[in-house]
Amino acid sequence: MTRSAHQGAGSAIIAGAGIGGLAAALALRDIGVASTLVEKRTALNETGAGIQLSPNASRVLFALGLGPALMRQAVEPEAVRIRALRGGAELSRLELGETMRQRYGAPYLVIARSDLHTIMLDALRARTSVRILAGRTASAAGNHGEQARLTIANASGQQEDLLADLVIGADGVWSRIRESLGGGAPRYRGYHAWRAVIPASELPPHVRVTETGLWLGGGQHLVHYGVAGGRALNVVAVIPSREALPDWSHEADPAVLMNAFSRADMRARDLLAAGRDWRIHALHDAPPPPRWSDGRVALLGDAAHPVLPFLAQGGALAIEDAAALAALLGEAAVAGMAPARALEMYGAARRARTMKVQQQARGNGRIYHMRAPLSFARNFAMRRLGGAGVLARYDWLYGWQAPQAVRGDAAAG
Repeated sequence: MTRSAHQGAGSAIIAGAGIGGLAAALALRDIGVASTLVEKRTALNETGAGIQLSPNASRVLFALGLGPALMRQAVEPEAVRIRALRGGAELSRLELGETMRQRYGAPYLVIARSDLHTIMLDALRARTSVRILAGRTASAAGNHGEQARLTIANASGQQEDLLADLVIGADGVWSRIRESLGGGAPRYRGYHAWRAVIPASELPPHVRVTETGLWLGGGQHLVHYGVAGGRALNVVAVIPSREALPDWSHEADPAVLMNAFSRADMRARDLLAAGRDWRIHALHDAPPPPRWSDGRVALLGDAAHPVLPFLAQGGALAIEDAAALAALLGEAAVAGMAPARALEMYGAARRARTMKVQQQARGNGRIYHMRAPLSFARNFAMRRLGGAGVLARYDWLYGWQAPQAVRGDAAAG
């Protein structure tokens, strides 16, 4: 069976209703493109605990009108404090807060993924007649004359083809749309991320939800930051493992984690001991696909460039993709350019930057987990650079500007 997903001048089918898919639907809405979202989960909620929205991402979300809602649920940390896991010595402190707003024109925020997902979904439902097909799996995409086709299947396996002007594959690390475009399978990178959310009332007294913490150790590291408007702390502990778990998240035994961090500073161990309901996520990325688009089909977010979390840019890059995609499609429509050409330009515009982030995230994993004597050189370099020097190294990342079509007053709110 084949049917059109939307009737109208511009239509898109977006495979995946996660952060990237919702960002794409919001950005496309602002250029007059109506979207149908296809999501394999039956409940529209976001997995994972927290997400960091650096200025390159928050700038786009504010321009899309989400600023007030974000500021009600997010935390704007004062700083990132970097410490050594062994002994707890401070290596650097990066000022965030007003420093980030002044330097980049947008805030650095941290928020629960579920809160961000709800904000984006509410905005879509309030401002457009978005159509959501839940409980359907996207299995393939291609071109169909002057339209794009997405093949989907319901829980019973019954298949159906949907047609629209565009198909956007935002279906994550294990993207079937990337496969349709010749992209390779994800690669396990040898890390397990342990995640938990701790209520603020149960935190050790030395932990502040208004400050992001990064602890670096030999073969392991620890990150924590406030979520839920400061009512909880998101904690992520990363350790090496040879076991490539197949699914996104698995239950975990806290005793294994505590043993892995047995030689860590007591403050870090106290924080880990406060965690409950730990979940394990095996970390993957993937080689860049040979192409980001094929005719009227294109990739976005982790479907195009799955990235390790060691630059905190997975969600941010998906949000950037959405802004760039909508801007180029909008410009193409004004110029009378074919949508397929606009999608080619989008891939060309995004490819080098996303590859650089992917490579630097891998490099950060190696730096974070350095063992002595290399860790001594790392620690010396961080102290010598100071917080301002470390931050300057990320100007290329945080200073990214959304295309003019979706810019707004990002620093407001």
